[in-house]
Amino acid sequence: MENNKLRIYSLEEAKDKHLGKIGTERRDKYEYELRLDLLGEMIRQTRQERNLTQTQLGELIGVQKSQISRIERNAKNMTIETILRVFRALKAKVNFNVELIDGEFKIA
Repeated sequence: MENNKLRIYSLEEAKDKHLGKIGTERRDKYEYELRLDLLGEMIRQTRQERNLTQTQLGELIGVQKSQISRIERNAKNMTIETILRVFRALKAKVNFNVELIDGEFKIA
């Protein structure tokens, strides 16, 4: 009888195995997109904590409700200027950590 043990992987081990090690193009793209998804969710949660509708937030920064909805679902196409306008309207402090690695900017 064969002893089949189930191996348990940590999240980091699973990401290393399926996406590649940190620093590989595929892994970096995944981590970047994940941060943008989290940014959209953070905007939605902050808006709700401030008891604002998407329409009200849009009016505060001069965009339509549909753009706020898109930002909350997918922040990938958002400019830094828009991010700052949204968080200013939400009365939230924003910090960016920018590193220069081998001549390329990396936002962490």
